[in-house]
Amino acid sequence: MFTEKTKTFNELAFLREEVKRLRKELNRQTPGLDMLLRHRGFSIYKREPADDLFIPQKKFQQKFYEMLHKYSFRLFLRDVIKHQKLFTLEQVTRYATPSITKEYLDYLVSLKLVKKTEIGYVLARGPIRSFGETLEWYVAEVFKREFGSAAVWGVKFKRPRVGGDYDVIAKIDGALFYVEVKSSPPKQIYDSEITAFFDRVADLAPAIAVFLMDTELRMKDKLVPMFEAELARRFAYPPLITRLERELFHIQDRIFLVNAKESIIGNIEKIVSWYYQQSGNLT
Repeated sequence: MFTEKTKTFNELAFLREEVKRLRKELNRQTPGLDMLLRHRGFSIYKREPADDLFIPQKKFQQKFYEMLHKYSFRLFLRDVIKHQKLFTLEQVTRYATPSITKEYLDYLVSLKLVKKTEIGYVLARGPIRSFGETLEWYVAEVFKREFGSAAVWGVKFKRPRVGGDYDVIAKIDGALFYVEVKSSPPKQIYDSEITAFFDRVADLAPAIAVFLMDTELRMKDKLVPMFEAELARRFAYPPLITRLERELFHIQDRIFLVNAKESIIGNIEKIVSWYYQQSGNLT
């Protein structure tokens, strides 16, 4: 039976798709991502390296992208990469039940990303140094698929003073977004990484910069104090770090610190919505 709740859900789904369509159209009518970077004096030197990319063939990528929405699947992939030379089901069963983990493993085997041997499992190709590039690919795909935006990942520029990788750069309705993506837990983040992030933000001057941690652990315990310390080093009167909601914080409506609690897509959507609310550019 068709209910009012179902009607509301369908209307919201229609509006979401309509906004996505309008954003795609607006993106076609505004300067491209490369041009936005050129206006800032940036030219991409390298982008999207594939050496450590752990994804299937293109025809299987839609399903794989959807699987990456699951935090447990992303954690599982980290363990698979960690034990890539040889591992058993038990060695990668930490973040899901044995039955779910077996489904994940069978799925990777079906994609030919993992091979089953007589004594366990191995990566079909390798070595893969970390999950980092795959996570960057996923976040770039989120911008493309969910927001209809142009996006690149693993970007390098030839800059005399500020170097390193810009994990994800996207263009939404003519505005430049920069996302630093961390697959490591908070305890493995160091002061130098926070400093490098702020240096890149100052150099690139994006409309929005995001420090995204793929963890469900609290940001307030370690990451927020590290950001506060970095701001104190940079400014005589450092700006405040304000909680937007739960584990999503912002600095003067422009720099965001967020984890993966609830979902990466949902948290990025909140940041995009916040940007429009503050800039008065609601579609």
